[in-house]
Amino acid sequence: MQPDAPVLGIETSCDETAAAVLAPDGTVLAEAVLSQPGHAAFGGVVPEIAARAHLAHLPAMVAEVLARAGIAPAGLAAVAASSGPGLIGGLIVGSSFAKGMALAHRLPFVAVNHLEAHALTPRLPNLGGLEFPYLLLLVSGGHCQCVSVEGLGRYRRLGGTIDDAIGEAFDKVGKLLGLGWPGGPAVERLAAQGDSTRFALPRPLRGRPGCDFSFSGLKTAVAHLVASYPAGPLPHADAADIAASFQAAVADTLADRAGHAMAMFAATHGPRTLVVAGGVAANATLRAALTTAAHRAGFGFVAPPLRLCTDNAVMVAWAAIERLREGWADDLSHAPRPRWPLDAADMRP
Repeated sequence: MQPDAPVLGIETSCDETAAAVLAPDGTVLAEAVLSQPGHAAFGGVVPEIAARAHLAHLPAMVAEVLARAGIAPAGLAAVAASSGPGLIGGLIVGSSFAKGMALAHRLPFVAVNHLEAHALTPRLPNLGGLEFPYLLLLVSGGHCQCVSVEGLGRYRRLGGTIDDAIGEAFDKVGKLLGLGWPGGPAVERLAAQGDSTRFALPRPLRGRPGCDFSFSGLKTAVAHLVASYPAGPLPHADAADIAASFQAAVADTLADRAGHAMAMFAATHGPRTLVVAGGVAANATLRAALTTAAHRAGFGFVAPPLRLCTDNAVMVAWAAIERLREGWADDLSHAPRPRWPLDAADMRP
């Protein structure tokens, strides 16, 4: 069933408050994202602060995107919200707001899995409308996994991190180098000034069977390297070389693990397309390494635009449109959850 009117999407799973209105064909009619500024002083996202900020900003943001789209709430086909995985306080704020709108205007409510929203982003028509199946490498602050995307609601996890997610590793290395939080963009900027061959850092699990990941040992190696210097700020050139060497180690590791995942995927489906999504997919060095690995394996390579790599509501609304086409909506009793794996049994009604 194709929705006959635009869909409102709401994203509040972490520290971005976002809303977007999409036409049934995926055209973005309006969108807004607020990256909350109150967490840097604490060195990471504080769940209570995040939830209160969502509560403070979401009503005005939704009113704004509806006005810019020229849509009254009653003119929507449905209201969708990220309902997991993520920080439970933020998920409760977003999903409760969406349910309230749905109830008030007698609209369907769609509870969107945040990971599925990332997974379906390359299927947006204006991004090429990628067809199933394809291989997803999801890399973000809290997730690092390889998933065979075989159809709507049908996801086969091939491997994932056994300790830190890649975004966590970037944040921790950024802190070790005195760069503050979030670490990913700061490490990438500093690495651009450094020599990536100066320090021989480990490539965890490289060459081993399967496509699991591990970044804890790499992070520890950087910690030992930093500790070998006298107390106080590192010399800028040395910090840049450490950042560049760390980033190169991550890129090599991702390329190796993705290579194994592509071989596993191809054994069932043949060479298709490797998609990289999630906030860390914005890193240009990692994108370049994965592009090379994909082409070497005979796969196409797709990475969403940078604004759709980080948490956003466009992907939430699009995931809802895909689900509504199948006639899938959710009861207002659907409870948000901090953990909701893509291969959960309830990903398909």
